[in-house]
Amino acid sequence: MSQQLISHNGDLQQLRNEGYDIQVKAKGAYLAMRGVPYVNSRREVKRGTLVSELSLADNVTIKPQTHVIYWAGEYPFNADGTEISKIRHQSQVKELDRDLVVQHSFSSRPDSGYADHHEKMVTYAAILSGPAHEFDRTAKAQTFALIEPEEDEDCVFNYCDTASSRAEITAVTRKLELKKLAIVGVGGTGSYVLDLIGKAPVREIHIFDGDKFLQHNAFRSPGAPSGDELRQVLTKVAYFKAIYSKMHRGIMPHEYFIDASNVAELRDMEFVFLSMDKGEAKKLIVKKLEEWGIPFIDVGMGIDLTDDALGGILRVTTSTPQKRAHVWEKNRIPFSDGDGNDEYSRNIQIADLNVLNAALAVIKWKKLFGFYRDLEHEHFSTYTIDGNTLVNEDQ
Repeated sequence: MSQQLISHNGDLQQLRNEGYDIQVKAKGAYLAMRGVPYVNSRREVKRGTLVSELSLADNVTIKPQTHVIYWAGEYPFNADGTEISKIRHQSQVKELDRDLVVQHSFSSRPDSGYADHHEKMVTYAAILSGPAHEFDRTAKAQTFALIEPEEDEDCVFNYCDTASSRAEITAVTRKLELKKLAIVGVGGTGSYVLDLIGKAPVREIHIFDGDKFLQHNAFRSPGAPSGDELRQVLTKVAYFKAIYSKMHRGIMPHEYFIDASNVAELRDMEFVFLSMDKGEAKKLIVKKLEEWGIPFIDVGMGIDLTDDALGGILRVTTSTPQKRAHVWEKNRIPFSDGDGNDEYSRNIQIADLNVLNAALAVIKWKKLFGFYRDLEHEHFSTYTIDGNTLVNEDQ
């Protein structure tokens, strides 16, 4: 209930966006702000909790009905050692919730009252933290504390997505709430696809790859593994699960390649990213995804060394139930098994090109689901390095 009330009410969400550690307590009866710095009688900087009655009408905040506020902590003092007496109301121990006991209450009333809970909480926080700030310039009520989902909250992340709420795009972000998505191949480009998709509210992200994570992989993948991590010789999917499970709860590793024996595991996916080299296996997967009506994006790059400089092309091919023919009629996906005869089969990979290839693919994925505006509806894009040229085709 706490997170929902905060995210659905502008004054509460503003408090959170500004870095205040707030929480709704006692089933919506109170609003608590933790970590407010103050000075005690010994002129020590401490932190306490402000607690306001939460004024609601059908779970929508209204103008606070009382200007009085509770305080969990010692009585606050000014920097000169005198009590902050101008807001004194009464001192009495009260248990407001199982884990919320207050010792004091304060009263500071503007002529017209407080417009909303943001104004009320920020006003009191400033009064109490002012003296503390004189002793410690870093003592602020805006702690930017970690915000975790509540126990009964159905969330794909281990901590709340405050980036979307801060940018006021939560409703748009919900368009990406797929149940199951697969990334086939988490090498150079595929690992960066995972890095970006891992920040989206997809319920389950299935990653398929049978290769080990070796030393050369460290130079074309996200992050910076230690020597000790490389010595473990983990599979790629095990290595990346350990990283991204710190943030996302739905990373599903599969320590094998997709072939005819297990391709059916992709049948329940709502979307698939293909980042793999083996052409015959890719052809099998593409045909099955088309048969099952599953949209997908295939990525690839062809990089060559000419005159002591690298050049080449990055490719993003999109296939949806509404548009499939271009894949076959225009050979938009190479199905070579790495014999070196086509430009996408060479194995030169550079991290910045991998991440760009992944970013272009994920941006297109977000377009398909309405997160980004899509004017051209392209299903094939190429980026040429030497001319810095991005071309869209197959609209």
